[in-house]
Amino acid sequence: MNPTDILFVAFADIIAIALLCAMYLSRHKRRDLVVSYLVINVGVFAVTVALANADATSAGMGMGLFGVLSIIRLRSTELDQREVAYYFCALAIGLLAGIGLEPVGLMLGLMVLILAVMGISDSRSVMKTLRQQTVTVDRAISNDEDLKAYLGKKLGYSIETVTILDLDLVNDKTLVDIRYSTKDAVIPNRSMQGLVPDTAAELTSHIPVHSSH
Repeated sequence: MNPTDILFVAFADIIAIALLCAMYLSRHKRRDLVVSYLVINVGVFAVTVALANADATSAGMGMGLFGVLSIIRLRSTELDQREVAYYFCALAIGLLAGIGLEPVGLMLGLMVLILAVMGISDSRSVMKTLRQQTVTVDRAISNDEDLKAYLGKKLGYSIETVTILDLDLVNDKTLVDIRYSTKDAVIPNRSMQGLVPDTAAELTSHIPVHSSH
């Protein structure tokens, strides 16, 4: 690519990654990952442009460098699958811009496609009734169906699936990952009025819930 084309695709890349970061920040509020998305996008774009305009020897050395870097384990906080998807989008946009596809309209169209798919798939209006949580249950229950019934009664949601993460028979607790639907949810009445002591204790037993959505 000539310098004019490089400047044009660099501008297109900046606009695309800015839109992706704005989308992520408005929905997930993590500024640290926005920095990561920006840096990894610009870095991939710069290296790809350099390799695309290098001779065969330099390109081979560059690909070897990518191979060495790929075996280094990056230590970071745990990311959920949506954040991994944003990482992949940032990489893909940088690569598309750096390669310099012809015609330019194809490159721009693919960038728009990536942003559109990410925007729609991560929208709160898509599968908005489905949720995921990690729940500590105040009983040791090893049967999946019993867990579904127990948590459904406690939380008032339709429990779709449960995965037992830890079964503590000593302390009588179960750590589970649940997928549930808020559609037609019936939140249990936790009022103490008119309840015998045993029933009141059952309804007000402590279940710590750590939401991941």
